[in-house]
Amino acid sequence: MATAQQRDEVFAANRATGRIALVVASGAGASRIGRVYEAGSPRVRFPHASSRGLEAVIINTAGGMTGGDRFEFDIRVDAGAEMSVTTAAAEKVYRSLGPDCEIDMKLNVGPGGTLAWLPRETILFDGARLRRRIDVDLARDAGMILAESVVFGRSAMGETVVSGRFLDRWRVRVEGALVLAESIHLDGGIAERLAARAIGAGAAAVASVLKIPGTEENVETVRAMQPAFAGEVGASAWNGLALVRCVAPHGAALRHDVAAVLAALGTGPLPRLWLN
Repeated sequence: MATAQQRDEVFAANRATGRIALVVASGAGASRIGRVYEAGSPRVRFPHASSRGLEAVIINTAGGMTGGDRFEFDIRVDAGAEMSVTTAAAEKVYRSLGPDCEIDMKLNVGPGGTLAWLPRETILFDGARLRRRIDVDLARDAGMILAESVVFGRSAMGETVVSGRFLDRWRVRVEGALVLAESIHLDGGIAERLAARAIGAGAAAVASVLKIPGTEENVETVRAMQPAFAGEVGASAWNGLALVRCVAPHGAALRHDVAAVLAALGTGPLPRLWLN
């Protein structure tokens, strides 16, 4: 019989881990790759270049995540450079036998730089356990659009996330000053909590879209689109940032609404993979 330590060692050896560290610099009138580091299962590719900057696509060759997996992303856009980042497919987080899977993201944008962080949805399966940390550091005149979507089960497949754990921690700083700090913590009976009117009112998909700099005019543009949204969308602006919240009955409705919000915020063309 294997000992508990042996079982733990076998479990750890079969976990997916990885790290991407990426630096984008500005030179000769264009944004260029300054440095790329890849370890483990995630990869980054650059299929398209444009006058707006680089477009990066992150690929998870492990095919998804589960308990004990750990990914780290360290993205830096240097002064005057521009880059958009998306993912090749929705990230799937499968049922865990106990441990959390962890994602740590550090996004840094230098003076005059611009970063659009626009991944596809994260899909949680029943019993999934995800802990994610997003730390953003911006120069005072840097620009950023950050959109993160989470879908609780694939509605088209009749799936429901009855229970699990989702802990999402965001910290955003401009010139070192904290401008946004928030955490979402759903633990245990996720479906029951999402059914509550004050939390999700029965929604199975949620998203947050953050724009810096953001204005009241941005918010008013989003609010004017209310009749076109498939779910419920709320927007507010303060201290130079605009934040939009979306809740929807399923992933397709959420994607429709997030795409409409991004268009309303004037973020430019969506990544081509969003249109597939």
